Amino acid sequence: MDAQLIAFTGVAAGMVALPGADFTVVVRNALASRTAGLATALGVAGGLLVHTALAVAGLAAVLVTMPVLFRTVQLLGGAYVLHLGLSALYAFHRRRREDPGATPDDAPGRAAPREFGRALRQGFLTNALNPKAPVLFLSLLPQFVPHGQPPLPRTLLLAAVVVALALIWFPAVALLVDRLGRWLRRPRTARAIEGGSGVALTGLGLVLVTGPLLR
Repeated sequence: MDAQLIAFTGVAAGMVALPGADFTVVVRNALASRTAGLATALGVAGGLLVHTALAVAGLAAVLVTMPVLFRTVQLLGGAYVLHLGLSALYAFHRRRREDPGATPDDAPGRAAPREFGRALRQGFLTNALNPKAPVLFLSLLPQFVPHGQPPLPRTLLLAAVVVALALIWFPAVALLVDRLGRWLRRPRTARAIEGGSGVALTGLGLVLVTGPLLR
């Protein structure tokens, strides 16, 4: 039994499940439709795949050691999360003003191909532009490579574990939101979730854009 692999799986599971911008976007889109939620979840896993691939390739080390490049990624990620938050707040106020009794989606179980692509893109960019991820993976993966073992196969395995956990966790969140959809899509509850997600995403975006360099 590989005790280190088991330990890493536990740590990675906690890391993946930790609520953040990606979790918020998955919940918000799943509230609109099951397909949009699942598309967002797949996008988030794709973003994690980018980070783990960069860590395995050693490119994350370059990113971390170049403050200007790191700050650029930080600003891009913050700006995108801020955009999502402000868009959610705008939709919240518009829906409240125009039709207080409306739900987020008239056909919550379905999404057009364009909506699927948009949700997939949102999930991917939200995670791929997360500036904390390169530091996290670069510092975490080497800790679970046994001494004397070739690092590349091991880090590839660890990266696969992270992506697999994301492919389990985020679709499960999307399906749970959809399962509870009848209650969550009640006008008052839906508005509260959309408003809350808008505030959370806006706050996260502002922290990334205005905060100090994350090192």
